[in-house]
Amino acid sequence: MERVSFANSRNLRLIGNYYSSESNSIIIMCHGFRNDKSSNGRFDRFARTLNDQGYSVLAFDFSGCGESDDDSLSLYKFVDDLKAVIHFVKSMNYCKIALFGHSLGSRVCLEAFNKQHISTIVMTGAGTGPVAYNWYEHFSKAQMKELQETGYFTHYKEGCIRNKMVIERQMLLDFEQFEQQPLLSRITVPVLLIHGDDDDEEKMLSEISKSGLRWLPKGSQLRVIEGASHSFMGHLDIVEQLAVNWFAKHFPINNYET
Repeated sequence: MERVSFANSRNLRLIGNYYSSESNSIIIMCHGFRNDKSSNGRFDRFARTLNDQGYSVLAFDFSGCGESDDDSLSLYKFVDDLKAVIHFVKSMNYCKIALFGHSLGSRVCLEAFNKQHISTIVMTGAGTGPVAYNWYEHFSKAQMKELQETGYFTHYKEGCIRNKMVIERQMLLDFEQFEQQPLLSRITVPVLLIHGDDDDEEKMLSEISKSGLRWLPKGSQLRVIEGASHSFMGHLDIVEQLAVNWFAKHFPINNYET
């Protein structure tokens, strides 16, 4: 694994973990809300496994997350970051690109999709349709007061590379202010949706994805892992095998052409 650095369109430095191979096929991994490129160890594990299968892999920190440059968090910026990552790997002569997103990272994959570049997408715990979260259940009254007064709030998370994040109001609004059909109908490649059925959030997200499957291309699938929560911890072996099998079928490895 190699640590790489590159710039987004706002000239901010993004940091990634790059796993190289002798293939021209690369998988870009997009982490979830308030997380980083390790994704609590999930992406580290999946990246190593996929690399062992012959793929190159790049897991990166969105701006304002992990080791990447400071920035306030918004969906628009995350989408811009992913587009910068796609441009970066294309500059490295990768001609086949797949995306792997978890939670909010899955939404970013859908928003940044470009049929000229992306061959397939795998998503875990995806928010494929609008969700009206009660943010007072996720953040403190002090944080919500800061949000009301300033338009953003500060979030602290211990035990991570970055223990302080600044979250914009629009980021929270973006979880519910969009339509499912236009988002999914523009996708032209097969998509694998992986959900669980253990916690309330994952049950809700699974039902939303089930209702949206009709708007995804033929060959797309929804797989529900019994007993898995939104984090999928304790079920990573199943997620990993589903992803490996999916990429083997829909994203076969090509060696570099000379």
